[in-house]
Amino acid sequence: MKVRIKFSKYGPMKFIGHLDVMRYFQKAIRRAGIDIAYSEGFSPHQIMSFAAPLSVGYTSEGEYFDIELRTPMEEEELQKRLQGVMVEGIDILKVQNLPESEGNAMASVQAASYLAGFRSLSFLPDDWEDRLLAFYKSPTIPVNKKTKRGEKEIDLKESIYRFEIREIPEKCALLEAAAGHKGIYMLLNASSGGNIKPSFVMETFLAAIGVTLPEYGLVIHRVETYKASETGEIEDWKALI
Repeated sequence: MKVRIKFSKYGPMKFIGHLDVMRYFQKAIRRAGIDIAYSEGFSPHQIMSFAAPLSVGYTSEGEYFDIELRTPMEEEELQKRLQGVMVEGIDILKVQNLPESEGNAMASVQAASYLAGFRSLSFLPDDWEDRLLAFYKSPTIPVNKKTKRGEKEIDLKESIYRFEIREIPEKCALLEAAAGHKGIYMLLNASSGGNIKPSFVMETFLAAIGVTLPEYGLVIHRVETYKASETGEIEDWKALI
């Protein structure tokens, strides 16, 4: 049985890297007594597939991974068992059984939405909001992106699907460092072939207006992770579960 699990990552856990998060869940599944399936061969491992890895330092309420079970389990029971062994900084938000035809989490990802906030606005010009929107409205945004094979020029505009200025709620615990300030909502390409980090988008904008981002001056929260729809229209994209 294939199962998809949605979880949040916040607090001290935001400083734990992707590989360590994978190892954490492997141990948590054993502690929870979940009968997960293992691969065959000389070095069997748990059959587990994570969606888009989250950068260190980001918080999120839209993280996903898939597992395969040898013994079927009710969704509520699986969520209860997993949540019971979680540490502070990770919560199990949802569990859903998947049809066998469903692609794995990583292959399903098309886009991800983020909310970025500044710890302080003192380093920004007074008209930064107008300049930010003008930046996004440019017909093209040519940039050099680092890849495994070096650098290549891309049009960043093609990978930014939505770009809006929003208020960050005072009680937004996941972005408490920027609460009360205005933030930037971004819907970005998160596919395996064109993933764009929100920090790269913000650094490109700030460089365009001649501003240097202070160290630790930006906080970023992933809101959701999406899979493409059959229509291909952004409005029809849905969360992974």
